[in-house]
Amino acid sequence: MPAAANDLDHRPAPPRLLVPVLVFLGVVTAAGGSLGAPLLPTVAAVEHVSLAASQWALTVSLLVGAIAAPVAGRLGDGRLRRPVVLASLATALAGCVLSALPTGFVGLLIGRMLQGAGGGLVPLAIATARDELPAERGRPAIALLGVTTAIGIGAGYPVVGAITQQFGMAAAFWAGAAVTALALLAAARVLPEGPEREARGLDWPGATLLAAGVAAVLLALSQGQSWGWVSIRTLAAIALAAAMLAGWVARELNTRRPLVDVRLLRHRAVLAANVSVLLVGVGIYPLLSLVVRLVQTPTSAGYGFGESPLVAGSLLVPFSFASFAANKAAGALLRRRGPDAVVVAGCVLLAAAMAQFRLGRGTLWGLGIAMALAGFGVGWVFAANPLQLVRGVPPHETGSATGFYQVVRSTGFALGSALSATVLTSATPRGHSIPASSGYDTAAVFGICALIVATAVSAAFL
Repeated sequence: MPAAANDLDHRPAPPRLLVPVLVFLGVVTAAGGSLGAPLLPTVAAVEHVSLAASQWALTVSLLVGAIAAPVAGRLGDGRLRRPVVLASLATALAGCVLSALPTGFVGLLIGRMLQGAGGGLVPLAIATARDELPAERGRPAIALLGVTTAIGIGAGYPVVGAITQQFGMAAAFWAGAAVTALALLAAARVLPEGPEREARGLDWPGATLLAAGVAAVLLALSQGQSWGWVSIRTLAAIALAAAMLAGWVARELNTRRPLVDVRLLRHRAVLAANVSVLLVGVGIYPLLSLVVRLVQTPTSAGYGFGESPLVAGSLLVPFSFASFAANKAAGALLRRRGPDAVVVAGCVLLAAAMAQFRLGRGTLWGLGIAMALAGFGVGWVFAANPLQLVRGVPPHETGSATGFYQVVRSTGFALGSALSATVLTSATPRGHSIPASSGYDTAAVFGICALIVATAVSAAFL
């Protein structure tokens, strides 16, 4: 059997608490990275910025996470895994503390960028599970780690909403700091040393090109409405993004020690996982911030609910529970049909979730149904994607492949976040701060289209 298809490597007698700690790291990472989403209206009010500007409190964390994932994945593929995990958690902790301090909007954005360093933890957790656990424990653990993003978001949003409502925005970030500190202590105590593999170094020029390319894409999306979509600045940002990303691919193909071995995309399973997660990220991630904004929109706008951050965050609880339930339910389907079929089924559910938002957002229970459908769909897709990757790469490339997957996933999330903000900004009448209801219709249609394409593309890999 070729190395790419080998069973999960393992070491005897892994620590009993290893899997719970790895899952906790994934949940904390997801909750911390998305901490800005339920706070967007509060950030706009406290920092005296527009809702469009407040969206950057979410987008910058996703951007840094997209870069941190392959860097951490490459550095942590061997004996440096443990110190890389601890350094990532320490950086995220510092970001939570900075965001909690009264340093203004710029300080908040810097803090959110530091929190994005946690974006590299899930690839390292998956690589650890593959290296340390026997196959019968490793596969379920890897599938569960794949959905920790959804579980962390759904669990974190209502807690953040409750804390913000009672104690203010800074208290939410202090709470994030406390949980991240707990994760750091747990990892320091339980996480084993990484395997003894040859140190391959880090492709810093490649990381720089990737960061510049992704940042230019997000800049064009977020500023295109105000600059004009055919203005010199927008077109220049698009051209810069294309040049940087093309340069990154060329660099990775021609260096002996690439940040990400893009040749892995020649594996059908690896390509399937990355294409599907990019489209899913663009299509479904905006739903989270759209729901949070809609629920908190004053009723005077003619379509909002005027509810508190606590109520808005609570609507994402069905998302978290459904994601966890989907992971449990996916086991039998994964064994019978394989991960590719599970991804297709998940994409269908996600398209249905966005359609439910488009048609049923007039009531809170209608929004709850949309979030439950989204959670179940995300649970299936994110449980199956890592198994596609593990099936397609050798053990020593697990961290790199999952790191690249995290880049694609975070980029999809960031693109969806920036795109939804652009759509709502374009739907905001001049002189007003609240978008028209038609902006939510347009955002939903964009999401449905992306998810229909995701379904079709994923089906092509069956």
